Amino acid sequence: MSGKPEIVIINPNTTASMTDRIRAVAAETAGDRLDLTVLNPDHGPASIEGFYDEAMSMAGLLEVIGAHPQADGFIIACFDDTGLDAARCLTAAPVIGIGEAAYHMASMIANKFGVVTTLSRSVPALEHNLMRYGLAARCSGVRASDIPVLELEAGNSDAMARINTEVSQAIAVDKAEAIVLGCAGMSDLQAQLAREHQVPVLEGISCAVRLIESMIALGLENSKTGGYAWPRKKSSS
Repeated sequence: MSGKPEIVIINPNTTASMTDRIRAVAAETAGDRLDLTVLNPDHGPASIEGFYDEAMSMAGLLEVIGAHPQADGFIIACFDDTGLDAARCLTAAPVIGIGEAAYHMASMIANKFGVVTTLSRSVPALEHNLMRYGLAARCSGVRASDIPVLELEAGNSDAMARINTEVSQAIAVDKAEAIVLGCAGMSDLQAQLAREHQVPVLEGISCAVRLIESMIALGLENSKTGGYAWPRKKSSS
């Protein structure tokens, strides 16, 4: 035992190269303060792009959480915050989604923040989450660069140009004062975009790592009264 808080970070899709990218960003943020386990389920969609993929990834995600009862905290490393509420029912340890973490942090440093994501089909899920978190009024808009998630893994130079265009439009047209990158696969673009556009640019992995570290230090756990109560035992057929 290292004595450090143990954080399990789950990429809900099954693409190992994306899990590796998430691990690198999380490790850089955590330094030597946290004991990180970063993994993806053995089964599920290769990428999560909208409501259907979210549903198909849920079983694998929840299995991973159930397999780590000793963890001090969990991070769901999909910007859609896939399965966040269900995950909180399975553990008393805090569970944070990277979208939720980035939105809340952006709301504390800017009057209005914009979101730039991948495909247009992902926009309604993100807008739904913003409403659910009570932050829709703080968001200047969700823009899609129309790049498939796995195309980001290929390091496509055109992908960067398209993301850059949407960031520019979010600032110039939507009047965003900060930008949230709406995909874990965009995490390595954060520093470059912040330098180029001279506004705060947030990526959810590092936001979630810092936030969960603080929650654990404060001794916070999921409430088990009401919606996040432990699941009732039921027979299945």
